[in-house]
Amino acid sequence: MQPKNSNSLFSRGTWPEASRIADILRTETTGGVLLLVAAVAALAWANSPWSDVYRDLAAVRIGPSAWHLDLSLSTWAADGLLAIFFFVAGLELKREFVAGDLREPRRAALPVAAAVGGMALPALLYAAVNLTSADGAPEGWAIPTATDIAFALAVLGVISTSLPSAMRTFLLTLAVVDDLLAITIIAVFYTSSLHLVPLALALIPLALFGFLVQRRVRSWWILLPLALLTWGLVHESGIHATVAGVLLAFTVPVIRRKEGPGPGLAEHFEHRWRPLSAGVAVPVFAFFAAGVSVAGSGGFGASLRDPVAVGVVVGLVAGKAIGITAATWLVQRFTRAQLAEGLSWWDVVGLAMLGGVGFTVSLLIGELAFGPGSPRDEHAKLGILLGSLIAAVLAAVILRIRDRHYRRILAEESADDDADGIPDVYQADRPGPA
Repeated sequence: MQPKNSNSLFSRGTWPEASRIADILRTETTGGVLLLVAAVAALAWANSPWSDVYRDLAAVRIGPSAWHLDLSLSTWAADGLLAIFFFVAGLELKREFVAGDLREPRRAALPVAAAVGGMALPALLYAAVNLTSADGAPEGWAIPTATDIAFALAVLGVISTSLPSAMRTFLLTLAVVDDLLAITIIAVFYTSSLHLVPLALALIPLALFGFLVQRRVRSWWILLPLALLTWGLVHESGIHATVAGVLLAFTVPVIRRKEGPGPGLAEHFEHRWRPLSAGVAVPVFAFFAAGVSVAGSGGFGASLRDPVAVGVVVGLVAGKAIGITAATWLVQRFTRAQLAEGLSWWDVVGLAMLGGVGFTVSLLIGELAFGPGSPRDEHAKLGILLGSLIAAVLAAVILRIRDRHYRRILAEESADDDADGIPDVYQADRPGPA
């Protein structure tokens, strides 16, 4: 039996938290499969004889022009549907740090440091490639910094690895922190113009939304119009509209279990909106964003020789793996913590390599950096697809090698499980009788 070690990395959290994370992982894994299907469909259509139909569909404009919302379908997917994705990510991040196991600084330090390391090094490697090239484009430095949790979990589902739950939780939390850092980068570095009046006006419906949710109001016919108005005003301000999703999420209260029975409002919203985010919003965005013509812009080889594509591939494959692993090692070094029993640094490397599966946010940043449909955006998309594929394959190889080790440990622990199916390691966390 593995004892709980207060000074170990990737130690298991409480049973309620592990159960909640397992539910999230199942939803995100299903969403990852849908995301993969949407991306493959977009690639096939964009490189078929009917590619013009695909591009015409993406360019169809709908919405009220009087409110400056006559946007193309691809823009609605990027600005509108991804706001739902970031709303759910914001809810998850707040829950983790307010009511989850990561409210403990000791537990929070590892995924936060890994997320920072996994964003900083890819950005530096991309910048190094493009600053040393005569025709480089350093403005795309943030493209390889993102980790796509849905795609990464889909890879885990495909390879059927028995990765310990604590490391799956680590990957999920790292990706959520990664998303928050990415939306901060988008708001600060990819806002071309800022209009203060609509931004100030956005604070009014945002404040009303926050006031109502703090009073535990759940009526969608009140909250949804306020959320849409906040989104519209943030969009009009020049800041990317997905920022509104995070701001709205941060106003939702999180209730700790000891403060009252039943789910809190953040958990309620997350339960309602996560399936829409994973099953609709992200796959639809991927369908409109991933349709890159492989033979366009001088051919496949010429596209991959572009410093933009090279920088993205190097950042996703090498930058993510080295950055996440190095940050984890530094946390271990300075806290004098040890890896939890049964784990090795090869597990960390495999998980870090899986962090190089970047897609949703990377595609969004590429469009913001170079403009949707531009040659450089097309090359960035090819780099994202190729880099994510390489990272996924390398991660699958490492994790499959370790899979036999994981299965042996699970077999040993299953013999000690109670009749209720809860591993003994969680017995101290179970609630007592009513």
